Formats: sequence, C-alpha cells, structure tokens
Amino acid sequence: MTAAVGSAGPVSAVVAASVPLSVVHLLVDAAQQAPDQCAIEFEGACLTWAQYAGVVGALAHQLSSRVRPGDRVALVMQNSLDLAVATFAVHALRAQAVPLNPRFTAQELQALLADADPIMVLHDDSVNFDPGLVCPLLPPQAIRATAGGAGFMALLESIRELPATLPSHDDLATLQYTGGTTGRSKGVNILHRHLAWNLAQREAWLPTRAGAEVVLCVMPLFHVSAVAMSLHLAVAARSKLVIHRRFDPQAVIAAIEEQGVTLMSAAPAVFHDLLLQEQLVRLLRSRLRACYSGAAPLPRELLARFEEVTGCPIYEGYGMSEGGPCLTYNPVSRERKPGSVGLPVPASEFQIVDLATGSRELAAGEAGEIRVRGPHVMAGYRNLPELTARTLRDGWLYTGDVARRDEDGYVFILGRRDDVINVSGFKVYPGEVERALLSHPEVGEAAAFGVPDERAGRAVHAWVTPAPGTKPDEIMLRRHCEKLLAGYKVPRRIGIAERLPRTSVGKLARNELAAVPNKSNEGGQGR
Repeated sequence: MTAAVGSAGPVSAVVAASVPLSVVHLLVDAAQQAPDQCAIEFEGACLTWAQYAGVVGALAHQLSSRVRPGDRVALVMQNSLDLAVATFAVHALRAQAVPLNPRFTAQELQALLADADPIMVLHDDSVNFDPGLVCPLLPPQAIRATAGGAGFMALLESIRELPATLPSHDDLATLQYTGGTTGRSKGVNILHRHLAWNLAQREAWLPTRAGAEVVLCVMPLFHVSAVAMSLHLAVAARSKLVIHRRFDPQAVIAAIEEQGVTLMSAAPAVFHDLLLQEQLVRLLRSRLRACYSGAAPLPRELLARFEEVTGCPIYEGYGMSEGGPCLTYNPVSRERKPGSVGLPVPASEFQIVDLATGSRELAAGEAGEIRVRGPHVMAGYRNLPELTARTLRDGWLYTGDVARRDEDGYVFILGRRDDVINVSGFKVYPGEVERALLSHPEVGEAAAFGVPDERAGRAVHAWVTPAPGTKPDEIMLRRHCEKLLAGYKVPRRIGIAERLPRTSVGKLARNELAAVPNKSNEGGQGR
C-alpha cells in the first residue's frame, strides 16, 4: 500500500491541471496580465511586471552570445533585484542556474565551481575576492560583475522581449548545491518539470490570491527554499516581491507595516528574533495573513507566542533540495498540528519505510525513513552516479530523514538517519529529545546530539537557548525530560547557550555542537 495523501483523486487532478510550462512562462503571463503593476522591489528600486520581463529579456540577450541551452551559469550574489533578474535570464536561455553563497571563501567556491564547470559567472560586489582567481579556465569576458544590488536597472534603457523558445519541462533549470552539513556539498540537478509541479503542489496546500499578495523575502535566494517560497511564489501569484538584502528584525517589521506584506517565509530563528522586538505588537494591525516555516523544527511555544502576539498563523513544512523542495506542509484548508510538518503535498507518493530494507512501509506511529516519489523529485546528483543510484531507487527518493506519521497522516520529523544516537543498543532520535525540551516554556531552541561514552557507547547531550525573559537551568530541564522520555533518552548534560550554530539558511549545524561540560554553567556559552 502506498501511503500517499492526494496521490489520486480530485486534489491531485486540480494540481495536474494547474502545472505551468515553466517559471519563465509565469513571468510572461504576469507581464501580459498586469504590465503596470509593481512586481519586485529592492531598497527603493522597483520594476513593474512589464519592466521585469523586459529587463530579464535584455540581460538574456546580452548573455546569449556566450550561453547556450544546457550550459551552466554560476550566480554568486547576495539577495537583490539583480539576483532575481539573473535567475530568470538564465532560465529564459534554457540554461542551468547555479546559485552559490557569496559568503563562501575562495577555497569553498573554487571546489563548487570546479564541480559545476560553468560557462559563465555572474557576481556582485558582496564577493570580497577576485572571482577570476577561482575560475582560472574562464576568459575574463565570461566573468561579469554587477554592483549595488540593482545594477541591472540600467537595462531599462534597452529592454527586450524574452527568447522565442522558452524552457520545457525536460530542460535543466537549477544546479542546487546542498548545504553540506552532513559532508560534501552535492549538486542537485533540478528540471523545470520539478519546479513547475512543485509550485502547483504547494499552491494546493497554501493557496495564494492572484495579484493580491505582497511577498517578503528575507531568506537567502541562493537557497532552494527561498526561491520556491518567495521568488517563484510571487511570480506564480502575480504579486509583488519585496526583497531584503539580509534579515534584520526591525527592517522586517517596518516592511510589513509600510509595504503591506501579506506572506513571509522564514526559518524558526527569524520568528524567534522577531519576538524579541517590542515593535512586533504593531503587526496586529498589519495585513500579514500567513507565514511559512521550514529549514528547522518550529518549537510549539515559539509558534504559539508568535501567533498570540501577531494574530498571524505559521504553517510549518518540510522539504529538501532533492524533492522540489516542498514535500509536506500543514494545509490552510485542514487542521494545523503543532510539532508536525503537515501532510505530503498532493500528486506525490510518500512513505515511511523500515531502516533495514527500505522497502517495508510502516504503520502509523512507527519510526522509519521517509521516501517519496513524484514529478517533483530531482533528476540526480551531478558527477555522483553511485550516490544517485543509492538515493534514487525504483523511482523513490530516499531522504535520509527519520519520521513517523499519526493516524491522520500528519508527519513528525525525528531527525536525520545519520544523527541517530545509539545508547547501549537503544536508538535515540534527536528530534524526540528536542521536542521534549522545546515543550518547556523556558526553552527557546534546542539541539540534541551524541557524544562518546565509555559505558554506553554514546550518551545524549543537549544545548538549549532561553526563551525571552527566562533563565532555565539544567536540573529543571532534566526533570522535565524525565517526565516525557525513557531514561536512556534523557540528556546526560544540558547546556544553556546564547545561540545555537546555524547554517546560512537557518539549519542547525550539528557538526559544530561541542560536548556539554560537566557543569553546564561553565566552559562558555556553547557552540
């Protein structure tokens, strides 16, 4: 039996009927339907839909002398109007965009660029070294710079129509490098089919209002989730996108008020930091109607406090670069379950299978590995055929994430398969421990992990951050865990930290967690 919510039936039929030809076709449609409506704004620079499409066309025309269908173009830029324009221009040429973190060092970028082998590199002035040094095989004219974040606004003087032949579902769209928190960063080959289907799947669970939204982007657009839930979502909704260069709590609150923001996607750390701002109460009078959370578990207390203060619901989901990226979400039209990442998106197959064989589907309540299958699943990893073969088996994407489902089909993430802590032969999933800690009102964030132990093999340690205005202590938190967890799952040490280590997209950097000292109030504030 395939436990697939919406893999057949009326919802999936609606999804299939609403799949666009490509994200570039959506831009063309928006320019035709609402040419004079503001489409994108960045630090005072604004483009209407007609201008947006025209500037994308102009840049595509300039790049076309060097870039051909199937080529790869690296985009090393921070959040900006320029990055949005460049992404669509590369797509319009039926080339593959390779978004890279501009904060990477020259050494980090050199490794990724060697793997991607791009025909061209576009970068902005946030890169603090000469990109030509990390691309020695590219001629100087294949490395193009833009400055200020809105340098492509100059193309308004020479706007052009988009190419006559736009992308098809079978064209490569993006080479997305994973965060590399579990080892080598891998290049995920994403087709336009995957982007198109996943947009329609997301829309089924989180419907937008055509022409009536204002989408705020504060997460980095070199990451697949921000592209899906901000850049592409805004074009699909034919609605204004407001881009922030980086996350700043006070700037976010001001934008929500002044720009009339209705939708925002962010990591839990963003909602946590917003709650520390006294001005947040002003959002009660705003038009913000929905927030989307991903990248890391959303603590129940954080969700409850944010919704109490702002009156705005947060819809939590789960995904990965290899899967579209949206794999599950708490739907707007159904029950939201705190602590759950929701239901699998329609028109997909979603199973939780045993860890030993990966083929036996488990019953509700049993923990196993998530595997998914559908039109939103990646084509494979670049230059990694053996890993691709292990990850994609019989059409199933084996995610490496361990989860369980309840009787209603809602998914609860327990952690990465590789993060399982073996305590005297018993398996402990970090997510279980973290949820127990996060259920205490004085805990803001939590991270559980294993450390070597002479007697048990591994022991559970954890770091937590205090909820605003609280001062939790280790003894109190251990007693709290003892009420909720079996003895071997209770952390032996719990440290109190000012912050937890995060990647650039808000994911917990588990490889940076240090063992908690014997006395949690000694040895610094943890990493």
